[in-house]
Amino acid sequence: MKQLMLGNAAVARGLYEAGCCVISSYPGTPSTEITEEAVKYPELYCEWAPNEKVAMEVAFGACLAGKRAFCAMKHVGLNVAADPLFTMSYTGVNAGLVIGVADDPGMHSSQNEQDSRHYARAAKVPMLEPSDSAEALEFAKLAYELSEQFDTPVLLKMCTRVAHSQSIVETSDRAEPEMKPYEKNIAKYVMMPGNAIRRHPFVEERTRKLQAWAETAPINRVEPGRNHEIGIITSSTSYQYVKEVCGDTYPILKLGMAWPLPQQKILDFAASVDSLVVVEELDPFIEEFCGTLGLKIDGEYNFPRLGELSQNIVADRLTHTFPMGRTINDPIPPRPPVMCAGCPHRGLFYILSKNKCTVLGDIGCYTLGAVAPLAAMDMTLCMGASISAVHGFNKARGAESEGKTVAVIGDSTFMHSGMTGLANIAYNQSNSTVIILDNSITGMTGHQQNPTTGYNIKGDPAGKIDLEGLCKAMGFTRVRVVDPYDLKACDTVLKEELAANEPSVIISRRPCALLKYVKHEAPLTVDPVKCVGCRSCMKIGCPAISIKEGKARVDATLCVGCGVCEQLCGVKAFS
Repeated sequence: MKQLMLGNAAVARGLYEAGCCVISSYPGTPSTEITEEAVKYPELYCEWAPNEKVAMEVAFGACLAGKRAFCAMKHVGLNVAADPLFTMSYTGVNAGLVIGVADDPGMHSSQNEQDSRHYARAAKVPMLEPSDSAEALEFAKLAYELSEQFDTPVLLKMCTRVAHSQSIVETSDRAEPEMKPYEKNIAKYVMMPGNAIRRHPFVEERTRKLQAWAETAPINRVEPGRNHEIGIITSSTSYQYVKEVCGDTYPILKLGMAWPLPQQKILDFAASVDSLVVVEELDPFIEEFCGTLGLKIDGEYNFPRLGELSQNIVADRLTHTFPMGRTINDPIPPRPPVMCAGCPHRGLFYILSKNKCTVLGDIGCYTLGAVAPLAAMDMTLCMGASISAVHGFNKARGAESEGKTVAVIGDSTFMHSGMTGLANIAYNQSNSTVIILDNSITGMTGHQQNPTTGYNIKGDPAGKIDLEGLCKAMGFTRVRVVDPYDLKACDTVLKEELAANEPSVIISRRPCALLKYVKHEAPLTVDPVKCVGCRSCMKIGCPAISIKEGKARVDATLCVGCGVCEQLCGVKAFS
């Protein structure tokens, strides 16, 4: 049956049709929907893991047991899971194991723009790279065949445009292979040095076999063109841009396998054209490989290494024509992202800003605390780094910083990779204050459950971690809980914990305002007679509040009645 399908949904369908049985992932845009779509198939066991490393290890355990398995993550999540990935390359698999990784060129929702193709080459595992939803489905199925044929984990690389665009796919029935028997094999699966040394030659030989497979694989295909002045090598979403701009004008070598690359096929293609051009996003991965083959890439058609490509950029570089499509002549007012109206983090960030704290932040929607007018964040690096960094910051600066420096981290991020940093503070004893922003959900990626919420991926009751009990068990005697809507209480607790001469944890607890079960108060209104236009209410950056004709106004369609603005108004104009 043919149907229109999101790229990530097509991957999930491919997993279903291929007979995958176990899926463990950590949500990360643009990969999240793969697992959210997969959980709709009752034949698939799906879960949210605390982090990507755990997810990959769960998937490996399932494939070791004899069932096809999958894990998904975004590109920076692959950094977290790199440890098991590199060693799984040595062990190989039992049943098929596929690892979905979604890159984010343009950094729509990411802190960097790394290119995951380097991981395939470094870990010496194959990587497939679909360019639309139909290929996403087919490549997911093919990945399991390759995994079991060549005894290897397989990376399936998506990107934002392929993951979040729709195209036609043709679905088929599920074909679940029989469970493979598990047989104890110490030499293959116990990677102590003596065994690992003997597995390394297998990895190198496997790469040679995969490269030979890539030479004749249908997913690496040459599409003829009328004009052989140039030949274009491309892949993924860049292929779509090239086809839209050039059609069948130039010959195209479309690569569906990002690694290993087909050496002879590239050489033969280069020999058939006058000049060679590579169109790819981010790093010159294919281009550099061509260089190792002694091929010269035509420098006239240079493509940017920053951000996404587009039809306009490809048209400008390849055909030197005016960019296609309409342009907007009038400047558009900037619309920077802001925390939602009623966001529980807003009040706490206001108090941190008011007290002129140095705030080492973390990854989540609360990173928007760095945006004006709050501007209450000094650093964001990676998941869990806030806690480790505040320890190092205070160790370096001592008493000078201890009374005014905090770490802030969300509940899901704390579960992901904050606990080890907190253990380090308890063990090595810096006088540091850590604030856990507990909004009862994984907010940034679309309200996924996590180990602190008490529910699993399907919304069924599950094990629930008690944050207060956990922090105390880790050695913290000072653990305080505050409601971030109560500015006075937040201010008091923050001052007390910063003044304390020992490590402490503050848990700022209030559910995300967008959760369906959260019941809101009536929206606030402003008495224009009382309002003096002092703009104190604007200091929190709430999108429900604006100034019109010198007076504050509240948009009743946005306001959730949290009352934070009311506490800032010295003339009691809010009610």
